[in-house]
Amino acid sequence: MEIQQIQDVASQVRRDILRMVANVNSGHPGGSLGCADFLSVLYFEIMKHNPSHFTMDGKEEDLFFLSNGHISPVWYSVLARSGYFPTAELGTFRVLSSRLQGHPATDKKLPGIRMASGSLGQGLSCAIGAAQVKKLNQDPQLVFTLHGDGELQEGQIWEAAMYASANKVDNLIATIDYNGRQIDGDLDEVLSLGNLAQKWQAFGWEVLEMDGHHVPEIIQTLNQAKKMTGNGKPIVIIMKTEMGKGVDFMMGSHKWHGVAPNPEQLANALGQLKETLGDY
Repeated sequence: MEIQQIQDVASQVRRDILRMVANVNSGHPGGSLGCADFLSVLYFEIMKHNPSHFTMDGKEEDLFFLSNGHISPVWYSVLARSGYFPTAELGTFRVLSSRLQGHPATDKKLPGIRMASGSLGQGLSCAIGAAQVKKLNQDPQLVFTLHGDGELQEGQIWEAAMYASANKVDNLIATIDYNGRQIDGDLDEVLSLGNLAQKWQAFGWEVLEMDGHHVPEIIQTLNQAKKMTGNGKPIVIIMKTEMGKGVDFMMGSHKWHGVAPNPEQLANALGQLKETLGDY
């Protein structure tokens, strides 16, 4: 896709996110808005995947695992917009018995979902397992993951990081949504991660960094990461983002981590985002 087309997708995804959480007065808009550009690039430009024929094993396809499952609105929107299920189903987000639960769930059989997530810290372990299966099956495709920066306070992340480098899981590309905020406040005030790049390097990973809102840079960095696979080391991308990106009154604060906009706020927010693909 052209750069403008991807930007148009991301704008529509942000509109979807806001309408979804506002409809049920529940959900996590802040981090979802911040990751709209990244997931739009990943699904519309980078990954090899087949929305029209989803399988749980994903043989000969790239796989994606969302570890920070609370930002499900952005993932659901990108899945729908890329053809995994009808966009009209976005209107059932967090409704009782819907396939679009607040945190992704496999028991609902929603196409595109291969792991239940939301218990933070588990996604990297699952992704490593999937990546090792691909190696055993001589499947050349890659495994991608996304993690919150606050999620890195979970010990299981670092156990998995040790395991991946020790076992040369070099068909794995992890991305950290580094917005510096979590539900209780600024990251540095809750539990600072220190020099994150140096930490991952010390754990034996290749480290890249990028601006998570600059589409050309996202494309370039992900393509660079793909070229670095197969060289004996897993790869992590530290992605700088802004929580609430695209909506002026949501940016710059952790307060919109898990709070839905009221009708007046929704109208204000939608007025700042171009409708590009048609609202569901």
